[in-house]
Amino acid sequence: MHFIRRLSVKLLRLKNSLLAYGTILFILLSSAIVYYLEPDTFQNGFNALWWVMTTVATVGYGDFYPTTVPGKLFAMFLYVFGIGLLSLVIGKIIEAIADLQRRRGSGKLKFQGRNHIILLNWSKKAQLAVEEIMSTDENAEIVIITESEKHPYDRRNIHFVSGDPTSDDTLEQAGINRARSAIIFADPGIEDSSLVDGKSLLIAASIERIAPEVHTTVEITLEKHIQNFRHVKVNEFVLSHDAVSRLAVRSALNEGNIEILTQLLSRQHGEDLFEAARDPEWRTYGDAFQALLKEGATLVADGSDMTINRKLHEQLPANTRLFVITDKATIDKINAKGRNS
Repeated sequence: MHFIRRLSVKLLRLKNSLLAYGTILFILLSSAIVYYLEPDTFQNGFNALWWVMTTVATVGYGDFYPTTVPGKLFAMFLYVFGIGLLSLVIGKIIEAIADLQRRRGSGKLKFQGRNHIILLNWSKKAQLAVEEIMSTDENAEIVIITESEKHPYDRRNIHFVSGDPTSDDTLEQAGINRARSAIIFADPGIEDSSLVDGKSLLIAASIERIAPEVHTTVEITLEKHIQNFRHVKVNEFVLSHDAVSRLAVRSALNEGNIEILTQLLSRQHGEDLFEAARDPEWRTYGDAFQALLKEGATLVADGSDMTINRKLHEQLPANTRLFVITDKATIDKINAKGRNS
């Protein structure tokens, strides 16, 4: 027992890879030995391997079994060491899975995917953003970066990285170079608005330095800081309280339009704003407007230009980006036609 205990301790200290290779080698060697001892009983190497596996797994079907004294002595050896070795390997596998789950929950795993969306600084706004993304595309991959030590929103396709979002190591752990876009939310743990924007600015600068091709959107708390974010080439920014204030004013001045604006703000309800694929046959904005209208979509903008309804006779520029108001099924049909044109 003392010998077995010491052997078990040494096996436990082995690297998982060495233990796995050692177990495979042990099973193959045992199969060769038992076949050498009783070739008439097992008939071929595969039957010997089958018997060894059913023995060490404690299944024991009884379709093959040793009949000679050397074969039975070797079977006794497998009962003691083989079963213990396989149990040790199974325990290691379970331990590795549990450790993987612990590391995932604590944000220590590196994200290996690509074309994902990174959300930085967890808050109620970030949670709403996650829900909005998942309602738009349930297969979207999302990575949350925050300084918490516990997964803030453990759901399918949502990965968590724990660490300082201004750190290069943390951003690389989240796969920033392979990301589609990044959204930086104001840190709710900081009370001073200037400090909040300062941290967001540091994060934005780090992202632009490491992965300038990633589309970056930042929540800004003070309007006077907008120029600073433009300096680091942030793609887009949103003022924290700007949208709420504007919606409240629109509601007060024009009763009922808040429902329309709410629909446009969320893809979970009603119509939404989508980018439509351009058909090569469209020459003017008027051509595009009429063709899209027949499909059930209303053309409202070319990029950020919302005045196209007053210049329908003008030619479509080469770099045009047409945005329409419609539903998901209609835009999918329109874009499918555009790809086939």
